[in-house]
Amino acid sequence: MAIDPEKCCVIIGAYNEAENIEKVLNDLIKTNFKIVVVDDGSTDSTVNLIDDSRVYLLQHQLNCGQGAALQTGIEFARKNPQIEVFITMDSDGQHQIEDIYPLIEPIVEKKVDVVFGSRFLDKRTKLSLIRRIVLKAAVKFSKLSTGLPLSDAHNGLRAFSREVIFEINLQRDGMTHATEIIEIVSEKKLSYQEVAVEILYPKFMYKKGQSLWNSINILSDLFFK
Repeated sequence: MAIDPEKCCVIIGAYNEAENIEKVLNDLIKTNFKIVVVDDGSTDSTVNLIDDSRVYLLQHQLNCGQGAALQTGIEFARKNPQIEVFITMDSDGQHQIEDIYPLIEPIVEKKVDVVFGSRFLDKRTKLSLIRRIVLKAAVKFSKLSTGLPLSDAHNGLRAFSREVIFEINLQRDGMTHATEIIEIVSEKKLSYQEVAVEILYPKFMYKKGQSLWNSINILSDLFFK
């Protein structure tokens, strides 16, 4: 079944991504997908770089967290009855545009309700040993708390069908929204699968403080939420 880009919407939460958002959006625009960006109270020039008429820009006046930004984008996008596939992705260039197509294919073909991207289903993603250990620990915690045997619990590249997007009502504003989504899939008994995707860890992430400590903070949030 062919993918109609007019029926697909990519939802992105962005916070202080002036260094990266322009390239991410330029690459996305070429796909002809609908694009919704939620600026989550950025204090840099992120908003000024989102000036393309093909991008819907929403704004939080204050930084509310990734979960809150995605929920704002989801609520906006699902008002459009034309959209049948909803994709979430990060704004920092970690995710690869070409990975979106295999990600959404199972939904377009009506095989499942939700598709999770996983960096652990192939060997493209290069991870340090410590980062791998931290991420695998998050996977184990997620399996214990939700019962879903996913291989990657904190991958921001995901896709949802229109039938289930109204079930996604995130209450956790921070990074633990990823676990909340898994909990919703488990509680609602939604059908799902994982698809291999590549995650890049460019040097700019460390300049912004998105180092291994960020992953450790996610683990801390999970255990002490």
